[in-house]
Amino acid sequence: MGLTGSVSCWAATAPAKGVDSAQGEDLSYEVAPANTNQKAAPWYNQNFTLIGSKDISYGPRPSDDIYLEYEYFGRKGPFELYGYIDAPKILGIGNSNDSGAWDKGSPIFMEHEPRISIDELVGRKLGFGLFKEFYIAFDWIYDMGHNKAGRANTLYTGLGTDIDTHSPVNLSANFYARRQWENYGASNENSWDGYRAQLKYILPLGKYSNGASLTYVGFTNFDFGSDLHDEPGSPRTANATVATNVLLYSFTHMRFMAVGRYFHNGGNWKDGSQLDFGDGPFEARSNGWGYYFGVGYQF
Repeated sequence: MGLTGSVSCWAATAPAKGVDSAQGEDLSYEVAPANTNQKAAPWYNQNFTLIGSKDISYGPRPSDDIYLEYEYFGRKGPFELYGYIDAPKILGIGNSNDSGAWDKGSPIFMEHEPRISIDELVGRKLGFGLFKEFYIAFDWIYDMGHNKAGRANTLYTGLGTDIDTHSPVNLSANFYARRQWENYGASNENSWDGYRAQLKYILPLGKYSNGASLTYVGFTNFDFGSDLHDEPGSPRTANATVATNVLLYSFTHMRFMAVGRYFHNGGNWKDGSQLDFGDGPFEARSNGWGYYFGVGYQF
C-alpha cells in the first residue's frame, strides 16, 4: 500500500493482466507512537495493517484490492529508515484488474526510503535558514511480479532536507533522479529516466482522553522528465502527480486510517487515451480519486 504509491512508470507496452495491482506510496510515514516493547530496539517501530483500496490508478485501469502490509520506521544515528512490504490480494479479493500471489499476480510489492544525514556524517551542522538538516536520500521500489511483464525495479536517488515551518507542521522534501531497471517491459528499462520532487507533511490534530491521537499525514510526488512520452502516438506522459491525504487515528497499538489519494496521469498514463491490451478497446482512466481504509497493529 503503503499508500505507497508510486510505482514510477508503468509499461509502455500492454501490461500483463493485473499488473496494476501494485500499490505504491506509504500511507502513514513516521507518525506512530514510539515503540513501547522493551524487547525490541526502542528506536525501531513496526506495524501490520490490513488495507482495502478502491479505484487506485497507477495503471490505466483502476484496481481494487485488499492487501496486508508490514511497515517499519525509525532513526539510529545518521540513518533514518522507512519502508513497507505488501502482499497484494492476500484474501483473494479484488476487481478484474487486480491480481496477487494466488492468481498469478505479484506476490510481493515493496518500497524502502532510507535517508542518511550528511550533517551527522561530517560532524557539523549544515542547515541554514528554514533548512534544518540535509540528507542523502533513496527510494527503492520493487514489484516481484509473476513474470517479466509484471515486474519492476526502480531506484530514486538524490538529496533531502527537513524544513522548519515555525508551526506544528512537520515538513520534509526530497529531490531524486530515477534509475529504471525492469519496468513491466516498458521502453525506459535499464536507463536513467526522469526525476521526482517529493514533499511530506504531518500535522497532529489532537489527543483524546481515551489515549488516542488523530494525525493528518500528507505527501505529494511529482514525477517529470520521463522519455516514455517521446514514442510516436504514445499513450504515456512525461509527468505524473500523486497527492495522498491520510487521517490516522491511533492508540498505543491499534491504529485506523482513512485515505484519499488524487492521481493525475497516474503511472505516466495519459488520461482518456484509447488503449487495447488484447481484450478489447477501452479508455484509460488515470485521473481521479482513489481511497484506502486500514486497520493495523503497531509494536
